[in-house]
Amino acid sequence: MTVGVRLSGTHSPVLLYARFFGDPPALQSHVVVRRAGRLHLGQVRTPPTDRKPQGEILRLARKEDLDQALRLKEKAEEALFFLKALFREKNLPKPLFCEYDLEGKVLFIHLARKEGEKPPFQTILKEIRAHLNLKVELIPQGPREAAGLLGTLGACGMESCCSTWLQGFAPVSIRMARDQGLPLSPEKISGPCGRLLCCLAYEHPVYEELLRELPRKNARVCTKAGVCGKVVKHHPLAQAVDLKTPEGKVVTVHKAELEE
Repeated sequence: MTVGVRLSGTHSPVLLYARFFGDPPALQSHVVVRRAGRLHLGQVRTPPTDRKPQGEILRLARKEDLDQALRLKEKAEEALFFLKALFREKNLPKPLFCEYDLEGKVLFIHLARKEGEKPPFQTILKEIRAHLNLKVELIPQGPREAAGLLGTLGACGMESCCSTWLQGFAPVSIRMARDQGLPLSPEKISGPCGRLLCCLAYEHPVYEELLRELPRKNARVCTKAGVCGKVVKHHPLAQAVDLKTPEGKVVTVHKAELEE
C-alpha cells in the first residue's frame, strides 16, 4: 500500500506516492521519504491506496528533520536569488523554485517549460555546480505545475486550487465547458496557467447526468401542447430546452412538458 505525500517546500499538487511498512502514517503527519536514493521531508495528504509506489517512507519525521528542512529552505531561497540573476544574465527563463534534499547534498531547480521548447539550460549547469559546490538537478515543469509552485489567484478571486488543496491534475476538456453552457472564449475558461480551468471538472459529472435527462441537440421533439421544433439549446440546471419551431420562433420548454 502507498500514501500520497506532498514534498516539503513546494505547493505543487503533484503528489509522490510512497510505500510504507507497518501502520499507515496519519494524514497531515510529516514523514521522511526516500526517492531515487535521496531523502526528502514530506507531508501525508491521502489515505492508503494501491497506487504504484514512487518512493518509500522510512520513518515519521523527528524534530531534527523538521529543523534541518527549515534551514535548507532558507538556504534554497538564497540559492534562488543567485540563480535568478544568473539566468537573467544568460537571457534564460528564470527558475521557478529551488529545494534541497533533506541531507543538503542536492539542489533541485524547478524550471518553466513550454511545449516544444528546449532552452540551453545544460550550458550553465557547470557554472551553477561550481558556484554552489554541490550536485544540481534541473526539473522542467509544465504550465499547470508551474502555477502550483508559484501560487496564483483563480477567477473566483481565491487562491488557486493547484497551490492550496488540489491533490493532482485531472483531465479537462473543452466539452466540459460546452456541456455547462459556458462561453468558449479562451479568456473565460482558462486559468492563470493558460490551460483549461481545473474546476471545469468538478461539476461536470452532475451536468452529464442532467443532460442525459434531456433530448439531444438537433433532435426534433414535440410538447404535450402540440408545439414541435428542433432542440437548439440545453438548460441542464433548469431541466429545460430551447425549441426552434418551423416558423423560426424559439421557445423554452421544461422537460415535463415534452412528449414521451
